[in-house]
Amino acid sequence: MTRLGKHEITRLVIGSNPFYGYSHASRVLDQHMREWGTPENVCTALREVERNGINTFQTNGDERAVADIRRHRELGGKLQVIALIRENPESAVEKMRPIAVAHHGEVTDALFRRKQMDEVREFTKRTRQAGVLVGVSTHKPEVIEYVEEHGWDVDFYMGCAYNRTRTPEEIRQLLGQVPLPAGEVYLEKDPECMFGVMRQTRKTCFAFKILAAGRSAGSPQLVDAAFRTAFAGIKASDGVIVGVYPRFKNEIQENAARVRSLG
Repeated sequence: MTRLGKHEITRLVIGSNPFYGYSHASRVLDQHMREWGTPENVCTALREVERNGINTFQTNGDERAVADIRRHRELGGKLQVIALIRENPESAVEKMRPIAVAHHGEVTDALFRRKQMDEVREFTKRTRQAGVLVGVSTHKPEVIEYVEEHGWDVDFYMGCAYNRTRTPEEIRQLLGQVPLPAGEVYLEKDPECMFGVMRQTRKTCFAFKILAAGRSAGSPQLVDAAFRTAFAGIKASDGVIVGVYPRFKNEIQENAARVRSLG
């Protein structure tokens, strides 16, 4: 367990991307995930999450996610919610009753690139006024460094293990060419950069995409290695957010066991 404000959080938080068809791999896999991710299947998975001792769910503010959280609670579920939101934190707080709201990483990185971080800061101020814990999500270690340097009033960070929001021009400078698709490039040295920045802040951090959106999940040994690397790299007060797709096996139970062993 770790702490976020007054809340105890399991070091493994369940992410929602596979539930709603965000595979970061292909449109075919997106569709495969959406076909499985009925409200019944998602709520069954959330109950399994709780049975395995995990107490927090990180998801978006879309109406479907809001409906699934409502259904989960109506069925007696107690999962805490961290909401990842692009805009209107007040609406997310009203609809989802989360313990925390984070500014969406894709938007954060785009604004950072355009030197418009004041928009992100305004979001964090509105989130604080809405009465929940405040976070910033990003794929870029330098964003966390920026927020720390400027002393923002935030409680936590969500940091992608892989910097997948590089522009094609930035990728070409690194590699000399642009792989396809340019928006899904995962480089082996990225995690150590993000984890290093996480260790430098006293604030709680949650590393996400530690499995490179499934690219490091080709065998149990590879999954073990990714979890081991993450927990060796982040602070003891940090956690990981990992999505699951329990269509073929109980990934929830397997990952909970890994965190008990490694975390």
